[in-house]
Amino acid sequence: MKPEALRHVSAERTAPNVLTVRVDATSSRRFRALLRSDAHHDNAHTDQTMEKRHLREAVERGAAILDIGDLHCAMQGKWDRRASRDAMRSEYQSGNYLDRLVECAADFYEPYADHLLHMSVGNHETSITKMHETDLTDRTVNALRERGAVDLTRGSYAGWIALRFNYSNRRRSFIIRYTHGYGGGGMMTHGILATRREASQFPDAHLLWSGHTHDSWSVDLARERLSTHGVVYSDTQTHIKTAGYKPETLEGAGWAVERGSPPKPLGAAWLEVWIDSNGAIHHRIEVAR
Repeated sequence: MKPEALRHVSAERTAPNVLTVRVDATSSRRFRALLRSDAHHDNAHTDQTMEKRHLREAVERGAAILDIGDLHCAMQGKWDRRASRDAMRSEYQSGNYLDRLVECAADFYEPYADHLLHMSVGNHETSITKMHETDLTDRTVNALRERGAVDLTRGSYAGWIALRFNYSNRRRSFIIRYTHGYGGGGMMTHGILATRREASQFPDAHLLWSGHTHDSWSVDLARERLSTHGVVYSDTQTHIKTAGYKPETLEGAGWAVERGSPPKPLGAAWLEVWIDSNGAIHHRIEVAR
């Protein structure tokens, strides 16, 4: 059963890479969401305490939970040259490693199931699919749907989340373009230079969101627009990067240390979108630490 805070929200996959979220703004003109990526939930070094704190806060805030990939780290199988027993939690040390990833994730996220709206794949999940012909994200989504996540659907590596507000016979939209992410982030720029290129590629998006590089930032780009009535106005396109929950340099060893990667922040982001009495859409981003 849906929690009271999300009774005004419904979601459905309207295209393979489009999630449409309808908000009945006659009940509440606000939509809140926890935006997260790169949980690497099963890794022994992952900060599950922070992850659980954010999930609990999502429930307290009445927020939906959206995840854009690498929920599973999935690097500790015997086939993986990166595998390390030091990075494997005890609950996964069995002969059915991939099955246990799904089972343990379903157990962990079940208390928050009725807040889950979207889980998409990251490069760690696509790697498992290529090598073992099993989709960890799809299996996790199905397991959680059986445990109460009635609106949860599996998303593609990149896609769209369209928030549709219906209020007093007015329809307004807030469009999110997401991708799990690509590239190395950039030692000095953290991937921020890509915002101008992505702004030209996805002009219809109000928010461009990615993960993958474990960076954390938010950048607003101002735009000058011309309305259909010939009025010049400005608006803002927001670009964000979410970091995740896995520290990679604190042990002083491993792939990230050997390649000279800097320490990375941990966390996620809070999104709040609302429609005012004049029918205008507003949004706010807050870092979740």
